[in-house]
Amino acid sequence: MQTLNSPTSGSNTSYSHHPSLRLLALGDSLVYGYGDPVGGGWVERLRRQWMTPGAPNHALYNLGVRGDGVRQVARRLEDEFRNRGELRNRQPDLIILSVGINDSPRLARPDGRNFTEFAGFEIGMADLLDRARRLCPVVFVGMVPVDEEKMPFLDCLYYNHADQHRYKEATRLACESRQIPYLDLFDLWMSRGVAWCQTQLTVDGLHPNVAGYQTLLQDIMSWQALWQWLEKREA
Repeated sequence: MQTLNSPTSGSNTSYSHHPSLRLLALGDSLVYGYGDPVGGGWVERLRRQWMTPGAPNHALYNLGVRGDGVRQVARRLEDEFRNRGELRNRQPDLIILSVGINDSPRLARPDGRNFTEFAGFEIGMADLLDRARRLCPVVFVGMVPVDEEKMPFLDCLYYNHADQHRYKEATRLACESRQIPYLDLFDLWMSRGVAWCQTQLTVDGLHPNVAGYQTLLQDIMSWQALWQWLEKREA
């Protein structure tokens, strides 16, 4: 779905009279864009589109750190928020969270313990969401499915679809209970088939490749919840 103010809209509307918003994309390597040497990931691709003539000129800060889990993102939440206002006494308008996959893998063997124990993950995610909501509006971009045939990652981390689904469902439900929009990329990508998903990942089986990040951007640009929020703020 392309909306009037989305980056791919054919509208020639000038945005000079609309407010320039400040958005934080905060999370792990999916935010960082690892695996996309061409476009730098979906956040960078969107940031560049917003800098083109006639675009809204929103400031989008990429605050992704490779390997981060929910606890690491929570630790840097307030500092990242308070130092990305750009203008004096100006704070960001929206936080885009994307984290959780690095909490889900099994350690050392396929049936080992999860990197972050599930009950602890639920508590940590709830805390992160509650704290983020107190700062400004929040939306959440979910994880994409891995290629199970390429595991283990780094010879010690066994990611799998069953654990991914469990952790993303906990996140989705936590967002739903707080009325935080959640983009379920795991279910969306799996609906296109495992074979298709594998074509969207790098050789490590974990990170999207160039085509994968292009797909990610398209999926995010079709996310009605995000663009409706932007349209309201730009009005």
